[in-house]
Amino acid sequence: MTTTAPLPHTTAANANATGVRVDTRALLACAAVAGPLWVAVSVAQAATRDGFEPTRHALSQLATGSLGWLQIANFVIAGVLATAGAAGLRRVMRGTPGGVAVPRLVRVIGVGMVAAGLLTMDPADGFPVGTPKGVPESMSWHAYGHMAAGSVTFIALIAAGYLLGRHFSRLGNRRLAVVCRVAATVKLAGDAWAMSGGEAGALTIAIGTSAMFALLAYVAVHYRRSA
Repeated sequence: MTTTAPLPHTTAANANATGVRVDTRALLACAAVAGPLWVAVSVAQAATRDGFEPTRHALSQLATGSLGWLQIANFVIAGVLATAGAAGLRRVMRGTPGGVAVPRLVRVIGVGMVAAGLLTMDPADGFPVGTPKGVPESMSWHAYGHMAAGSVTFIALIAAGYLLGRHFSRLGNRRLAVVCRVAATVKLAGDAWAMSGGEAGALTIAIGTSAMFALLAYVAVHYRRSA
């Protein structure tokens, strides 16, 4: 039983069919790179920035301080790549269960990441070095904007994971369907744990986000092989 969706049909008038395939593969490459790039750059900074504690500080907080521009650029570049990748997923998933909703959600994720990068968090809880411990008494407008963009992105990630589970289940690829649902559940559980005030909530959010980004990258590679 097939587990991949066919590419859109080309007509005889469109003689450059190879060009269409290459373009689709390039877009899928963008989707495959976006999440792992964001995670790799974030982890590298988390390991090297003075005062950063992964169990206490969200990866988004790396966008503050003198080196904050690195994480801002990381958000924006990854978001642009994800937005472009959504177009590739729309082509290869057309006509399949979730073939409309999933690419739209990936586009929302990309736009949300760009917004989250441009709207930075406030320094808090000892980071960057010299910032007082604890939560600030007030928040800036851009910190509120970051929280809104992040919430939309997280919801879209979870929804995309579960819809991909249904997508691959209907196509007969039950193993990948289970992987999709597990990744979405890890993200959901990590966010819920953090929102409930659980210990190391920042880390559980990061783990769940990384799991979903890895899943989206794998799905993009999965379809790129057949493009």
